[in-house]
Amino acid sequence: MTSDPLLALRPWEAPEVTSWGRLPMNAVDRRPGALPLDGDWSFQLLPAPDAPAGGPWSTAYLPGVWTMQDTDDLPQYTNIRMPYAEFPPLSPVYRNPTGVYERTVDIPAEWTGRRIVLQVGAAESVLLVQVDGRPVGISKDSHLAADFDLTPFVRPGERATVRLTVVKWSDASHIEDQDQWWHGGITRSVLLYATDPLYLADVTVRAAYSGELRVDCRVRDAAGALPDGWYVTGELDGRLLTQDAEFDRANVEDERVSDFLGETRLHTTVPDVRTWNAETPELYGLTVRLHRADATVADTSYHRIGFRDVEIVGRNLLVNGERVYIRGVNRHDFHPLTGRTVSYDDMRADLVLLKRFGFNAIRTAHYPNDPGLYDLADELGFYVVDEADIESHDHAHEIADDPRYLNAFVDRVSRMVLRDKNHPSVIIWSLGNESDYGANHDAAAGWARRHDPTRPIQYEGAAKLDWAATDDASDIACPMYAPLEDCVAHALSGEQTRPLIQCEYSHAMGNSNGTLADHWAAIESTPGLQGGFIWEFWDHGILQRVNDGRPVGRGGAGLYDNGVAAPGHRWAYGGDFGETIHDGAFIADGVVFPDRTPKPAMYEHREIAAPVRIECFRHEGIVLGNHQHFRGLDWLTGEWELSLADGDTPPAFGRGHPRLATLTAPAELPDLRPGETAVVPLPFEVPREGGEAWLTLRVTTARDEAWAPRGTVVCLPQVRLREAAPVPASAQNRSVEVDADGLLVHPLLTAAPTLSLWRAPTDNDELGGMALRWRTWGLDSLVRKAVSVRADDGRVTVVAEYAGTLGVVRHRQVLTPVEGGVRIDEEAELPAEFDDVARVGSVFETVAGLDLLEWFGQGPWESYPDRSAGAPVGRHSVPVDELFTPYLRPQESGGRSGVRRFTLSAPDATGLTVALDEPRQVSVTRYRAEDLTSVTHHDQLVPRAGCVVHLDAAHRGLGTASCGPDTFPSYLVAPGVHRWSWTLRTL
Repeated sequence: MTSDPLLALRPWEAPEVTSWGRLPMNAVDRRPGALPLDGDWSFQLLPAPDAPAGGPWSTAYLPGVWTMQDTDDLPQYTNIRMPYAEFPPLSPVYRNPTGVYERTVDIPAEWTGRRIVLQVGAAESVLLVQVDGRPVGISKDSHLAADFDLTPFVRPGERATVRLTVVKWSDASHIEDQDQWWHGGITRSVLLYATDPLYLADVTVRAAYSGELRVDCRVRDAAGALPDGWYVTGELDGRLLTQDAEFDRANVEDERVSDFLGETRLHTTVPDVRTWNAETPELYGLTVRLHRADATVADTSYHRIGFRDVEIVGRNLLVNGERVYIRGVNRHDFHPLTGRTVSYDDMRADLVLLKRFGFNAIRTAHYPNDPGLYDLADELGFYVVDEADIESHDHAHEIADDPRYLNAFVDRVSRMVLRDKNHPSVIIWSLGNESDYGANHDAAAGWARRHDPTRPIQYEGAAKLDWAATDDASDIACPMYAPLEDCVAHALSGEQTRPLIQCEYSHAMGNSNGTLADHWAAIESTPGLQGGFIWEFWDHGILQRVNDGRPVGRGGAGLYDNGVAAPGHRWAYGGDFGETIHDGAFIADGVVFPDRTPKPAMYEHREIAAPVRIECFRHEGIVLGNHQHFRGLDWLTGEWELSLADGDTPPAFGRGHPRLATLTAPAELPDLRPGETAVVPLPFEVPREGGEAWLTLRVTTARDEAWAPRGTVVCLPQVRLREAAPVPASAQNRSVEVDADGLLVHPLLTAAPTLSLWRAPTDNDELGGMALRWRTWGLDSLVRKAVSVRADDGRVTVVAEYAGTLGVVRHRQVLTPVEGGVRIDEEAELPAEFDDVARVGSVFETVAGLDLLEWFGQGPWESYPDRSAGAPVGRHSVPVDELFTPYLRPQESGGRSGVRRFTLSAPDATGLTVALDEPRQVSVTRYRAEDLTSVTHHDQLVPRAGCVVHLDAAHRGLGTASCGPDTFPSYLVAPGVHRWSWTLRTL
C-alpha cells in the first residue's frame, strides 16, 4: 500500500467524493494570458493506483490520452457494457491503469503577491494533483476543467514539480458509460494562471432579445475579507454599463452575503440591438473590470455575448419569439489521431462543415465539450444542447436513485451550467443520457432551474415515460429513434403538451440515413414536431498501423485522404486493439468519415435544409420560397442550370449551334422575408418535344461568410420541366449470341447478365436482422439452372430458375437485336416467402479498361431509393474508382438512383452504353458482393480490373435499423412479378 496521502484517500472507490481542494466552477475564462503547460511531460504508466512505483519512465504529450501514445493500455470500445465486471461503485482493483505525469514549472517572478492557480482542462477519470510531493486536490468528471489554488504550494521566481496522477477506472466510470472509446489521460490543455488576490469569482450575463443587459458579478479576495471600496465597471462595445446600487452587496448588511463574498449588478439597454440567432449570430464584446478603491484594475473578464431569448410556449420551442426547426447532429470530441483531444482548428473545421451542409444545432453528446466549441458555436451560429457528463447505461436503473451518486449528478450538471451559462448558443441544458430516471435527476434539474431560469431542460430518460407529461425533469419530449408515425400521431392527438424534438434519430452507421427526407417532410408539415439530432457527426475510426495493430498517434497527419487510410493503415473499430469486450463497428456511425470527409448522407441533409427552395413550376414561372426563420436571401446568389436528357438545344440558340447537354444562366433571387414566396420567370425556353428537361437552381454564397467563402454551394433545388418521351429501339435482322446456358456473349463482358437478389449487407441489414433472413433464404448463394433456351427470328428467350434454400425464383430474359446492340427484357417472379429482399435486378461484369462512368440520372454522389433527395438529376461523370463509398466496414455502396442511361468508356472512347426503360438504381464498382462480405476492413479488399455492374428493377431502402426504425414499407422489395428492360450497345 502506498504511503502517498492523496492516494490513501482511495477516491476512485468513493462516489460521495466528487472533489477535494478543487475550486468552484465559474464562467470567467482564464485562458487568455495564462502560462500553457502543454507539451512533453515525464510519464509512467502503473497497472493500478496502489501499485508500487519504480517502473520505467517515458514521455507523454499533453493534452493527450496515453491510450493513443504507444503504451500497452490501448483504446477499447463498448456501447452499453462496462469494460469490466465490477458493479457500481466498484472498479477493478488489480487492473486499473494509472498514469503519472510529472514536470517542473518555473513560476514567474512577476507573480509575487498574486494568487496562482493550476487548471487541468479534463482528465479521465480521477485526477490527483501534487506539487513538490504535497497533496493539492482531487477531481472527478472527465469532461470539465478542474482548478486548484497553488498559492500555498509554490513561490514566484522558483521552480516547482507538478505531478498529475490519473486513475482510469473509478466509481465515476459507471456514470461515464457513453457509447465511445474508453481512454485514459489528460485530454484538454493544462495551464497556470495568476490573478490579483481581489478577483472576479464569477460573471453571469443575461442578454435579452429586447436589448436589456444584466451582468451579475461575484467578487472574492484570496486574503479572506473583502477590502473596502472595491467596485465593478462594464463596457459593451464602447457603451458603459450602469452599476445597480440597490443590488450592490459590498457595503450593506445581508445575511446571505458575508464579508468574504461581494455581489454587484451592472445593466444597460441597447437600442436597436442586433439580436443573436443561428442564422445571424450577432455578437457584442463585453468587458467587466474589477477595481480597487484607488480605481486601479484588479481583474478583467471578457465575454462575447449575444442578445436572444429562449422560451417554450405551449408545444413550441421559441428563439426570439420564432418557432425554429432544430436541424441537429450529435457530436463527440474526437480525432482519429489523438482520441478525445481536439484543437481549436479541429473544432472550427467540424462546425464549418456542418454549417455548409445545413445543420444549425449540436447536442454535445454526451458531456460538455471543449470550451472552444461554444465560442465557435456563438460565432458561427449553432443552437447547442449542452449535455452533462452523466451516462450509466449498464447500470442505469440502480444508479438513478442511488444516494451515493446524488452529489455526482448535481455536481456535474451544476458545473456545466456555471461554465457555459453566458454562451448565447446554449439554448437547452441536458441532464445527461441513457441513465434511466430517478431522484438524482430531479435534484440536478432543480438546481439548474433555480440557477438559470432562462433556458429549458431536457432529458430523454424522463420524457420517454410519457411524452405528454408535465411533471417530470424534462421541458421537452426528446425521444430516441421514435418511429415517425408515432411522432406524427402524438402531434395530432391533441394531447401534446411540450415540444417534440428527437435527441437522436436517423442512425448514421455505414450506408444509412434512409427516409431522412420523409422525416423532414413530416416534420415541416406537422405542427408540434420541431426536428431532432442525427446520430452522429463522426465515424470514430482510429488510424491504426496494420503491421503492429497500434494507433498511429499524433504523427499520422497525411496518412488518410477522402475517407481512406493510406496503404499499411486502416480505420480501427471495436475489437481491432485486441479487446475481448467490445461492440465492433457500432462506433462507426457518423455522417462524416474519421478524417471529416462527408458521407453521401450529408448531401441529403443539405438539400433537406435548403434555405431557398423551388416550391413548384407554373406556366407563369418558377415559385421560389424562403425557408429560413430570420434571414432574407440577400446573402445568396444563384445560377440556373437546364439539363436535357437527349442533348437537345433550345430554339433560342438557333440552328447550327453545338448540341448542349447543360445550359446555364444567372439567377436573380427575389427579395423574400422568411416564409415568403415569389414567382420568377422561367430562364429558358424549353422545346415542347424531346427527352426529359430538369431545371436546377445552384444556390451559392454571395459573399464571404464566417463559415464559407464566396461561391460555396448552399443547396441545389430542382424541378422537372418536361417528362421523358419513350424512344423505341429499331429491331435488327441479325441474331443474338448466347452460350449453351443461355448467357449473353458480348466482347466487352466477362460475366453475362444474371439475376441478382442479394447485396453485401449494410450495417442496418446486419443489425436489423434482414441479412440473416436473406442468408437463411439462400439469396447470397442462388443456384442458376437454365430451363429453356429458345431462338426465334434472331430473338433469344431464356427461362431459368434460381434456387435458394427456401423457394425458387423464375427468371425470364428476352434478348432482341437492335441497332448497335441488344435489348434485354427481363421478368423475375419472387415466391411469397421472399417478402423482403435486397434487390431484384441484373448483374454483369465488364472487361478491364472501362474506367469512366457517365450517366444521366441522380448524382453525382451516391444515392438510394430512400436517400435520394440530395442528388439532383443531370449529366454526371465520375471515374469508376471514385464511385465506391468506403464505409468503415465494407458493405453495399456506390449506388446511384434514378439512372436513365449510362456509358462506361476507356480513354480511347471505346466502351459500352446502357439505356434503361425507366429510372433505375444502378451501381458500378470494382467489387462483387462476396468480395465485400468476405472482409472486415478496406485494406483487405482487392479491386477487380473490370467493373461489376448492377441494374436494379427494385432496390430495398436503407433505413436506419442498426439503431432505430427500418425503412418504410414503400421502400421494401415485395414478392411477385418484377419487370425491367434495358439496351446494351457498344460505343
